[in-house]
Amino acid sequence: MAATECKHNAEDRGVALATQNWVEKVIMKYNICPFARREVERNSIRYKVAEQHQLEAVLNELVDECHYLEEHPQTETTLFILPRGFEGFYQYLDLVDIADALLIDQGFEGVFQLASFHPDYCFEGEETSSAANYTNRAPYPTLHIIREASMERALADYDDPESIPERNIAFAERKGEAFFVKLLQSCKQAD
Repeated sequence: MAATECKHNAEDRGVALATQNWVEKVIMKYNICPFARREVERNSIRYKVAEQHQLEAVLNELVDECHYLEEHPQTETTLFILPRGFEGFYQYLDLVDIADALLIDQGFEGVFQLASFHPDYCFEGEETSSAANYTNRAPYPTLHIIREASMERALADYDDPESIPERNIAFAERKGEAFFVKLLQSCKQAD
């Protein structure tokens, strides 16, 4: 799995594998994130499945994961996967808001930032069925913990980073919803 493999039960291993498949078969393959390939090839992505599903316990696990990243600089990033408790998109968005505030309260402002992904992700103003939403849809609710210093370096070396979301949305709209539904389903199937 990853250089920083987590200990998971069989069900959670499947969740982590589906997320890894998503990173490799969607995010990297279609260049949704132009910075993913390097970390996949370096095997520096940690896939951590949350053991808890209650808000406070999940937030504690998230902070623990930030400490893990501080102590393990060879791990570039963590995908903190939430297969239980945050299936509802709006409940998940509440978690994202609280988690962002918690990182600031815990002294991680300027160190880490969160990117959010959810199976039902829907951009404000978009129809639920809009293919554009698939740029932020993942097999499971996921908080991506990103090192801010690494992101700043990557963006500095990338021509026109502001165009990435627009390019991704145009790609998603060209491919259409059915393409992405099938692609996400394939991520959950065993290799």
